[in-house]
Amino acid sequence: MKPNLKIIIFDGSFKTTTFINRLAKGLSKNHEVFIVGFNNTLENKISKIKYIDLGSSQNLINLLWQSKWLATKRLFKTGNFKTFFKTLKNIFTLNKKQLKQDNFNTVLKLIKPDIVHVQWQSLLSWCEDALLQQKYKFVISQRGYQSNVRPFVNQENFEYLQKWYPKFAGFHSVSKAIALEGDKIYSSNKKINKVVYSGFDFSKLIFNKEYQKQEPLQILSVGRPHWKKGYSDAFQACKILKEKQIDFNYTIIGITEQIEELLYLINDLGLQKSIILLPKISQQEVYQKMEDASIFLLPSLEEGIANVVIEAMALGIPVISTNCGGMEELIIDKNYQRLLSGVEVKEENKPNKTGWLVPTRNPEALVSAIIDFTKTPDSKIKEIRLAARQKVAKQHSEEMMVSGMETLYFEVSCHSER
Repeated sequence: MKPNLKIIIFDGSFKTTTFINRLAKGLSKNHEVFIVGFNNTLENKISKIKYIDLGSSQNLINLLWQSKWLATKRLFKTGNFKTFFKTLKNIFTLNKKQLKQDNFNTVLKLIKPDIVHVQWQSLLSWCEDALLQQKYKFVISQRGYQSNVRPFVNQENFEYLQKWYPKFAGFHSVSKAIALEGDKIYSSNKKINKVVYSGFDFSKLIFNKEYQKQEPLQILSVGRPHWKKGYSDAFQACKILKEKQIDFNYTIIGITEQIEELLYLINDLGLQKSIILLPKISQQEVYQKMEDASIFLLPSLEEGIANVVIEAMALGIPVISTNCGGMEELIIDKNYQRLLSGVEVKEENKPNKTGWLVPTRNPEALVSAIIDFTKTPDSKIKEIRLAARQKVAKQHSEEMMVSGMETLYFEVSCHSER
């Protein structure tokens, strides 16, 4: 029988992502789970999870109180007056950064975790002392911008990660593609690097049996206004669609402010009547917008595996995506695969198509995929939608996510060599 583990999830805040919440909840069934962060407010805490507040720079009284309380607990447990008086000195001098560092180190000392799972590379600086001491097994997640973009556009960050990655006992990658990106920073035959896909509760993602293509075509994207989301390419594609007299509306959810670049492009391309920019809305409202869409479009230049595409596929909305990051692990498109390889795949070996995959930075390819979608018979669209639902339900279940992370934790906790 596998042992119960003490697991610290270090996210920097109590306001963890949906993925981390699902993971923590699933792990808590068999393990003791702590969420540690510089935040002391959270309306809906997960039952069985222990939240430990490290103090907040935005709330000085809270930071000073938490620092004194944690230092006192450590004193009673270890009898180390030197560390206690050092913390008191930092309280009196209002050394906020050092107090937060002391609090993190104290929590490690008090809990003595089997695993410390660091969720973001931006939190690595708080772990330096403990990583040098090598008393605890640290795991770091590789996902999103901090893993597959920032190190490769910022040499200082790349070198920093090169220095500290070898001190981690294990790596969690959200896709095979991002695992390969991580290997560009640090690779070793002793490196423990496991791909664990994000898990979803598919009982809450109801397949849309009433789906229709609709006229005019309703195209939807969801995501913040960042250059890596590829909206400029999507707008260029919209211009071509308009020139081809294809009637459509393109809605983007997540534009929290008036972004000058996007507004300029919309006006310059004459798309004022075709593109709608919406702010962030609730998750349920996003799902409703998806169900009203003809196509979900992901024009990104870089992703891990986009969770919003998984949700669209689960709901039964056809997806057109660029081949960025790990999206080809999700979207099966034999036409794109044949284009890349130049080899025709035998019919009996062709996996079921789950969407449309196109190259990045290629508006013409986006247009071709959209036109191909409009010409695809409804019966075939239904097959694609069903195959997409089956794909994500099999690959992205909560049970597989929790089991995968447990496997990584056990491998790391039993591995004595670096």
